[in-house]
Amino acid sequence: MPLAPKEYVHSPEELGRAYTKPEAEQYTRWLATKHYENFHVVTFLLPKRLHQDFYNVYSFCRWADDLGDEIGDPAESLRLLAWWRKELEAMYAGQVQHPVFVALEGTARKYDLPIQLFSDLISAFEQDQTITRYQNWDDLFGYCRCSANPVGRLVLRLCGYADAERDRLSDATCTALQLANFWQDVTVDFEKDRVYLPLDVLACHGYTVSELAARTYNAAFQAVMRDAVDVARKLFLEGLPLVKTVDRRLAFDLELFSRGGMRILDKIEQQNYNVLSHRPAISKFERIQLLLGAVAQAFLPV
Repeated sequence: MPLAPKEYVHSPEELGRAYTKPEAEQYTRWLATKHYENFHVVTFLLPKRLHQDFYNVYSFCRWADDLGDEIGDPAESLRLLAWWRKELEAMYAGQVQHPVFVALEGTARKYDLPIQLFSDLISAFEQDQTITRYQNWDDLFGYCRCSANPVGRLVLRLCGYADAERDRLSDATCTALQLANFWQDVTVDFEKDRVYLPLDVLACHGYTVSELAARTYNAAFQAVMRDAVDVARKLFLEGLPLVKTVDRRLAFDLELFSRGGMRILDKIEQQNYNVLSHRPAISKFERIQLLLGAVAQAFLPV
């Protein structure tokens, strides 16, 4: 039975095992489609020839994420993330052993994927171990530049796009998605002692981190969340033109992700920005509506 990252790093047998490329690809396919409930990047519209490459890239991201969030000890997470970075660098030097990198090596070479995109993702997870507050929007956007934007750029490159304008639009969309997730999970993140709402926005409206810890919902918190939702919505709108610049299959995914993120923002607004007592979520029926809307936008003639 394959092992998830948390179990894998505590298994000397796995750490010392050499994987063939078919075995490695089977592992990344398992990690992407079996161990975790949802692998949203590979949809039924993605060309089958790209599936394995998406599994490989996803598995790198999943491993980095788990090393950052599932270990339970920031010092140990930093040690493991440093090891993961060395494994990444070794892959680009032509030396691979870990199954993720055995599988990913061919993908990175075939699509000329820059090492910096993978390295930035590791940096974001390292940052999560040491920084739990953000003073202003610039600081938070700096974090999103590493935590979210590389994923969009990697997806573009797997689909054959590597230009500055599409990267810019993708960055706006990915940052917006990251922010929507933050605003949806304000209380979940605080349980990890992480506050992604910029401190100067809290101060501007007279709201404190202590009040957040007590889950105090008042007019000040409502104003903070209104500002936060507005910033995310503007980024979604800034990134939407990307849909019209890519092939229809990728456009479908982009449309679906953006619609889903904006629906979360709408739901936050509809509950008067009170994410402290109720986590906004999209129902199954709403997911079907989003799916149909994305299909219409991506495939029906205007």
